[in-house]
Amino acid sequence: MSILVIRPGLQTSIQARPRVGLRHLGVPASGPADPLSMALANHLVGNPLLAPALETTLTGVELQFEIDSWFAITGAASNAELNGAAVEFFSTCHANAGDNLQIGSADTGVRVYVAVAGGFVADELLGSMSTYLPAAFGGYQGRALEKDDRLSVLATNGLQTERVTPPEYRPTIMGNWALRTCDSADAEFLDDDSKELLFDTNFTIGNRADRMGLQLDGATLKVSSGGRLPSAPVFPGCIQCPEDGNPFILCVDAQTTGGYPSVAQIARADRHMLGQLRPGDHLQLLQRTAAQAIEELHEKIDYWRAWLPDIASVI
Repeated sequence: MSILVIRPGLQTSIQARPRVGLRHLGVPASGPADPLSMALANHLVGNPLLAPALETTLTGVELQFEIDSWFAITGAASNAELNGAAVEFFSTCHANAGDNLQIGSADTGVRVYVAVAGGFVADELLGSMSTYLPAAFGGYQGRALEKDDRLSVLATNGLQTERVTPPEYRPTIMGNWALRTCDSADAEFLDDDSKELLFDTNFTIGNRADRMGLQLDGATLKVSSGGRLPSAPVFPGCIQCPEDGNPFILCVDAQTTGGYPSVAQIARADRHMLGQLRPGDHLQLLQRTAAQAIEELHEKIDYWRAWLPDIASVI
């Protein structure tokens, strides 16, 4: 039972639930860059929300089904066709053996997610089947997919329910973003003007943008660390600022320690959006206290629970 990769795209990988509790050993979380979109795709085909699914990057993917399959597509705005006929995103779809699925380049956003009923078979390491590309483990042989790869699919007893995601649970992916953000441990190293700039600047996502991190262009911050900070733990969503004053946001594959000042942290409620920011997008950071961020996280979980009961395990 398999699916053949005809065109792998720029970087398509198998992602699943992240690796948790291992950062002290130097193992990043990995997992989907946009876990909410992946959860939405898995929900449509009856899988656990973080079951192994495909994550494409910018240029889409082309697959040939060698078995009858139920599948679903979510994430970045793009076009999809099954044997030349348009396929709807956010809906349970069916493919027969021999059918060809083409997903085009993303118009807005970065990553598209493809889930199949049963989930993809993947290599498990350290409690997760997610691909961690820098160390080449997990997923499919620890790497991005290549032409002629055959992806095995777990057998199922058939789909219980066909679903369509309600409009109110379809994330809007555009080129302008506003992410809730808190001060971090090293905010004191910013001077007063830079603290204002951090939250008053309409940043542009730079060309250095991948699963490791996102460069922010638009303001040069002044930090007084002198480049002599000892390495300290860092996490996805952390905003670091090196001595050149150009901040960057760490993403799901980022390292576990760093020596640059950590001046801010994207709130957990909005961290899933980082996976859809692309070069040229605009970003405004919305200042929140820790208490506000916690309250808004609970509100977001309560909202999504009506459609995704296990959403707390995702965001």
